[in-house]
Amino acid sequence: MGKTSCRYVINALGKGGETYYTHCKDKAEVKKWIAEHEHRLSMKDVKIIDKNKHPLLSWFSLRF
Repeated sequence: MGKTSCRYVINALGKGGETYYTHCKDKAEVKKWIAEHEHRLSMKDVKIIDKNKHPLLSWFSLRF
């Protein structure tokens, strides 16, 4: 298997109970996808995962 070029994984829940799962290669693409689908998404249920970030670092990051 080759290395994929998609860095970010977006897992989101829609206002009608839909589940969205997509891959993006950079932050600009993530922002564009969210802007296009913002009216359908429950913004508190959007999770963006950076596949290049070490999993232990997510424990130490602060969320505001």
